[in-house]
Amino acid sequence: MPALCRDCLHRFDDGPRRCPACRSPRVTAHPELFALSLAHMDCDAFFAAVEKRDNPALRDVPVIVGGGKRGVVSTACYLARIRGVRSAMPMFEALRLCPEAVVVEPRFAAYVEASRAIRAMMDEMTDRIEPLSLDEAFLDLSGTERLHGAPPAVMLARLTRRMERELGLTGSVGLSHNKFLAKVASDLDKPRGFSVIGRAETAEFLAPRPVRLIWGIGPAGQAALERAGVRVIGDLLRWERRDLQARFGSMGERLWHLARGEDAREVRAGREAKGISNETTFSADTSDRNVLDGHLWRMAEKVSGRAKAQGLAGRVVVLKLKRADHRLLTRRVSLREPTQIADAIYRAARGLLDQVEEPGPFRLLGVGLGEIAEGARADREGDLLDPEAARRARAERAADAIRARFGEGAILKGRALR
Repeated sequence: MPALCRDCLHRFDDGPRRCPACRSPRVTAHPELFALSLAHMDCDAFFAAVEKRDNPALRDVPVIVGGGKRGVVSTACYLARIRGVRSAMPMFEALRLCPEAVVVEPRFAAYVEASRAIRAMMDEMTDRIEPLSLDEAFLDLSGTERLHGAPPAVMLARLTRRMERELGLTGSVGLSHNKFLAKVASDLDKPRGFSVIGRAETAEFLAPRPVRLIWGIGPAGQAALERAGVRVIGDLLRWERRDLQARFGSMGERLWHLARGEDAREVRAGREAKGISNETTFSADTSDRNVLDGHLWRMAEKVSGRAKAQGLAGRVVVLKLKRADHRLLTRRVSLREPTQIADAIYRAARGLLDQVEEPGPFRLLGVGLGEIAEGARADREGDLLDPEAARRARAERAADAIRARFGEGAILKGRALR
């Protein structure tokens, strides 16, 4: 069986559990290891990893990246995760589970810089890269073996080794024959994982797995499937294709294919951003407009930060609310010009929230930008109905410059403390 040492990149026939060249136990062996070329690479606890790298005092302690005590968790390192801390969890609950954790304010400029460095390494391997966020991407390395003199598996192991040595960051790789399975594989052995799902084992691998493994199946979708008697992916194989479509609509068609390990989507290099958004699911449903407002501001800041980091802006602001019964409410408003300013995003979203007569309670809140445009086209005109908008925008950009120099916590809006 083909085997690869992820530390020294030695290739050999599987036998000993350790690499015969360097004695490392970090060996990946699989019959199709050197025949597959589609991968998903996901950085390990990315925001927290950047914070630990930049502050060695945090290396051996649990780290939570997020807002203040009334904020929510953006991400958590693995020391905090083993205590039950999860993304989008309210900070008070996270600190109850892990009281010794160090809470760090997000530094999006640092995360963007690290993401760009990783992307530059990927660009040396292939031009077929589809980023999903700052810390994960699909890569198609088909036909690159002659160029690099090594199969895709070796190049992917080389990538994660370079990330560790040059950037002080780790990643997990999933290698398979389509995007769905590559994404599944990358989650199998985190952190610092390298997992393979081959063609020959696809059906056997998927059948006993829970349906929540399928990308896009959330708690509501899982509950609907369970009501239909579907708990594991193998249960879907008993359904006729037309019956799944009749019961679940377009999702039924997708489920029919994915249950069989079929995914014809190609890696789309340079895909255009359709939107920039941020959302959170509350640990307890709430109708409190002050609580919603505090989350609204933090989300506007995150959306703004991502837009600025990517040099983008949006002309449509979207508000999303999910009721306790999972019914989704969506409101949107078109602006006079594209924006990337947090203040403008927040004010538009707050106006949309004020128009919602539904009393709640709500279990999810989201804010987004649509009709994405180049950042150079953003915030050029004044607003005759709000003469102070230009002054607030200048103040925000000045605050951005201060944060970039002294850290994200250097300036904090009082509104963000709600």
